[in-house]
Amino acid sequence: MQTYRHPGRSSVRRPHMVLAAGLVAGLLALSGCGAGDSASDASSGDSKRAIGADERGAADSAAGKTEQGAGGSPSQRKKSDAVPSGTHVIRTATLSVEVRNVPKTAAVARSAAESSGGLVSKEETERIDDTHDMSHLVLRVPQGEYDAVLKQLAGTGKLLSRTSSAKDVTDQVVDVESRIATQRASVARVRKLMERAGKLSDVVTLEGELSSRQASLESLLAQQASLEDRTSLATITLDLSEPETAAKDGGDDEPGFLDALGGGWHAFVTVLLWLAMAVGAAAPFLAALAVLLLLWRLLRHRLPGRRKPRTPEPAGSSPAPPAS
Repeated sequence: MQTYRHPGRSSVRRPHMVLAAGLVAGLLALSGCGAGDSASDASSGDSKRAIGADERGAADSAAGKTEQGAGGSPSQRKKSDAVPSGTHVIRTATLSVEVRNVPKTAAVARSAAESSGGLVSKEETERIDDTHDMSHLVLRVPQGEYDAVLKQLAGTGKLLSRTSSAKDVTDQVVDVESRIATQRASVARVRKLMERAGKLSDVVTLEGELSSRQASLESLLAQQASLEDRTSLATITLDLSEPETAAKDGGDDEPGFLDALGGGWHAFVTVLLWLAMAVGAAAPFLAALAVLLLLWRLLRHRLPGRRKPRTPEPAGSSPAPPAS
């Protein structure tokens, strides 16, 4: 059975189909453009975030390299703390020695410190009661020569007292070094941000932050220098004294002719001083006594003398004839 199609009706449907197809194609084109724009925007945002992430990653990696160069990664630092490659120890000692001659022994102590590569940090010498000397010295010697110098100083005389101590500061040294590396990386990051800053307010803020971080870095560097000085050089405090009854003339124990002569002169001067003191003390009384004696003699000469009484003559006796 054949179907009959009207020629006019098919011709009328074709323009409508073409128009519908055109509209669909336009809509698809518009949706494709919008999707392309959104995709391009998303890709642009992702690229910006990626650039920022790359910059942060680069800065963090640079800081990590700096920290690793100074103290290694955190896991490596923990391992190094557990098994340190070098031990940092602060050693101190105090000696009190009785010697015959303090100046000579102090010279020996200075020579021992300087010959070992150290130095004399402090020295005080004084004379007590004009009879004996005392000296206080603070010596800084290398750690390797610490025991030898200590033994040499203890043998210069009679050892009265000795104290020594050792403090392990390895953890403190490693911690300070790690903090210095971190602070240096922080200062470097702030300087890079200052180079990129475009606003004056940002520059002022970054300058304040940079000044604060540099101050912290300088404080850490000072701590590191102090630890290095105390761990590289040991400190020995030496007190030298002489016996109070020790003879000083020529360093001899037995007195000689000069000692006897000096002792006699000292006794003679002492006697004269005591006599002068006695005369000075009695002078007012002697002067008053002399004045009273003088007055008594003057008054005695001025008073009239007393007449002697006549003896009575016996009765019946004639007077004696006058002498011819």
